[in-house]
Amino acid sequence: MASKKGSAYGEGRASDTSFRRDWDLEEYAAKAATREAAEKEERKARWEAKQEGKKYYKPLTGDETLTSARTRHTDFSAQVGKTSLVAGGAAVGKRGRGPGIYCEACDLNFKDNLQWVEHINSKQHLAAIGQTDEVRKATAQDVHDRIEQLWLKKQEEKLAATTSLHERLAIQAVEDEKEREAKRLKRHEAAEKKRQELEAAKEVKMEYGEDVRIEGEHDEDDMMAMMGFSGGFGSSKK
Repeated sequence: MASKKGSAYGEGRASDTSFRRDWDLEEYAAKAATREAAEKEERKARWEAKQEGKKYYKPLTGDETLTSARTRHTDFSAQVGKTSLVAGGAAVGKRGRGPGIYCEACDLNFKDNLQWVEHINSKQHLAAIGQTDEVRKATAQDVHDRIEQLWLKKQEEKLAATTSLHERLAIQAVEDEKEREAKRLKRHEAAEKKRQELEAAKEVKMEYGEDVRIEGEHDEDDMMAMMGFSGGFGSSKK
């Protein structure tokens, strides 16, 4: 007996796959063939350059831009003392991401900052990021604009430093005043405690007489007696 259960896509669509995406196999085959031909040509050019003792660089396409100054600052000192986890077997040689400084454009990894600086200034890296090794010659107006920009930046930094200094001095003055006030309160509490102890001692003496010993009252006399000075340091001559 046949099941009366309907399809999840509605009635009569149990075997309908028209909702799936159609792939143009011929188009993707042509793309794969083009990519394989380009890779084969590149391997051949690399081999020929190696035989001639030269370094291979990818040919220019005409869409490259002139070399520009780096805008990103790499703080190498920030990585000192830090631990990073990497996958086992990563970065065999210089190829692939691993411990160190990684260049995504070239898929290369470097162990120190000198190698990194040399790499980012190399033709290989410039070609990978779409730049030539040529630099546009600056005009007089470019130099003037650059000087103006640097001067404005320096003035802004001076203003920020001045404001920051004033703020730090104001905060420090408040902190110093708080510290002085805390010391005054501490001295006041100590003096008040001493005064109360003296008043309590006076009351005890008035009640029990002068022979009553108050804690700490005769410490100096006891110490002098232990050291053999019973009469003090005064002269016995008259």
